[in-house]
Amino acid sequence: MSKAITLLAADIFDYKRTPNMAAPDPETDTSSTRPVVLVVDDSKTVRRSASGFLTDIGLSVVTASDGFEALAKVVENKPAMVFADIMMPRLDGYQTCALIKNNADFRDIPVVMLSSKDGLFDRARGRVAGADDHLAKPFSANQMTETVAKHLKLALKRRADANNTATAAATAASETDTNPGS
Repeated sequence: MSKAITLLAADIFDYKRTPNMAAPDPETDTSSTRPVVLVVDDSKTVRRSASGFLTDIGLSVVTASDGFEALAKVVENKPAMVFADIMMPRLDGYQTCALIKNNADFRDIPVVMLSSKDGLFDRARGRVAGADDHLAKPFSANQMTETVAKHLKLALKRRADANNTATAAATAASETDTNPGS
């Protein structure tokens, strides 16, 4: 991956951390309690069908048409899971996955590569980039549901465990502050 792409991704991650004062966008408003899944594909048809499958099983869906847009949406929405097409213009799925996985704030988000190629090389290259799984296109609602069930349950458990650990640490720190002699 080129240094320019890495620097641009860092700029996107840093820029998107600044608060946005605009009114919430209904497509990207993830204030509900439903887990958010990001679908990244340059094909509007794939984005639309994947979104339909995922909303049918009760998930909130955010979409992006390329890797750069995906990085911004990852920062904005902190999705529970990402489906990323391999072949996209500007920033391909492998690069997008690697940038997500190399960022400490987002590395625990499961990334599933979407591809019309289902070969061993593509799967291996996805693993090298940090992908958690691979789903061949065209995929069915059942295949997508099984993939979500496989990865989302574990991801949500990890997120809850991390929150519980942070809460316990904060509670211990506050108890130490209120009882300095103990």
